[in-house]
Amino acid sequence: MAFASINRTPVNKKLSVPAIEEAFAAEPLLKERVYDAIEIVPQQKPIFEDIARYTTSLLARNANTQSQHHTVPIDTKTTSNDDGPAAKKRKLQNGDAPETAAQSTLDLKTESSLQFYMPDISFAIPQRKKLTLEFTGGQRFLRTRNQTSKEVEFGVPMDKIQHVLCLPVPEKNQKQSNFCIIPQYSDGINPPPEGETASEAQVFTVNDGPPKAAYSGTGQPVTIGEGDTAEKLIRRILNDNLSQTKVIGPDEREFVSATPEAHRKGEKAYHVKAFRGSKEGYLFFLSTGILFGYKKPLLFFAFENIDSISYTSVLQRTFNLNVVARPTTSDETQEFEFSMVDQANFSGIDTYIKTHDLQDASLAEARRAKRYNVNNVKTENGAEAADAAAADGEGEESELQKAQRELEDEEDEDEEDYDPGSDADSGGSGASSEEESESEGEEDEGDDENLVAGELGSEVEDVPEDEL
Repeated sequence: MAFASINRTPVNKKLSVPAIEEAFAAEPLLKERVYDAIEIVPQQKPIFEDIARYTTSLLARNANTQSQHHTVPIDTKTTSNDDGPAAKKRKLQNGDAPETAAQSTLDLKTESSLQFYMPDISFAIPQRKKLTLEFTGGQRFLRTRNQTSKEVEFGVPMDKIQHVLCLPVPEKNQKQSNFCIIPQYSDGINPPPEGETASEAQVFTVNDGPPKAAYSGTGQPVTIGEGDTAEKLIRRILNDNLSQTKVIGPDEREFVSATPEAHRKGEKAYHVKAFRGSKEGYLFFLSTGILFGYKKPLLFFAFENIDSISYTSVLQRTFNLNVVARPTTSDETQEFEFSMVDQANFSGIDTYIKTHDLQDASLAEARRAKRYNVNNVKTENGAEAADAAAADGEGEESELQKAQRELEDEEDEDEEDYDPGSDADSGGSGASSEEESESEGEEDEGDDENLVAGELGSEVEDVPEDEL
């Protein structure tokens, strides 16, 4: 008996299940009984793990409920809208309910049947690190798992994904593709409703070629067919699980950059380099909207959210593209300016805008130059050219134009009354003309002398005539 008791203890110490350790950390005796049961019937291990996870979720819910009944002192540092990290401010502004966020996290971390997973995927948004990409069955999540701690980092329910884009990574020697996962209310245009949590957008990169490793939910390696790449594999799984959209890629019928890919000669480019403030990024003109990436926050302008597009600061080599966006549930608009766009892409962008009937607001009333009656160029008759042009455009006659018209009418009447034969009555016009010419010549000489005297004053007497 003693020998059996001694041998039993080391076996229990070797067995360790993270879910059970977490759920029964405060109950060591109960935890030991669970391990004993698993030792006797190993097939029951998955059931005990599910029980442990459910226990953990109940404990978390109870902790949240208790915290809501306690009075928390008001701290001006944490309640101020101007202080604190951006993530905390965003949650407060969106009105996220603590219990809703906690429940969403629990649902995400709940172990459900894995459908597919691929390790060593490079993420850029919302975190810059390598993670394991997972697709789950049942509740159907796209989520990520830390490759060291094995903890779930972040994810999104598949039915909440609104847009999925697969786009080339610009300016890379090796061909790569970025998958942009844009959940509902995470496009940078439409804010989430009050009290609702919005999952963050995701951007991860896959290299061209077959994946290094890919596994089914049972842990068996996925069979890679001939011509299959990591991009095609992920694209196929996404399309099989998405209900609201499909994976969208660039299309040369929509837009192709006038400048080919510099790092991969002979390959077409689908991006346009632009700046939003001091932040450099790339514009992609797609069949469902316009994306500005790949910096955080990601901006996606779906066609239904674009109010108008206009060009400003058009120079010899660059121009600015202004997009006015309107959220689906609001009448308020917001303007986004993308500067330093290469002039070579103007024609392609303009064709894209006209093809999709996106309103060009370049000549909108708000953008027209204001006319002020300052330093206006006057015509020979004293009319101001700017006022005349403005009046012509309006179809109304201004007071100045009216005066000018009346003056022209009077001149026309004088011309009609003019009689060419009246000059004969003056008689001897030729002789008088010669006399007038001689007298005018003498007056001109006198005027020249007076002009010199006026300029030099008393000094004119000292200047010899031959020097003048």
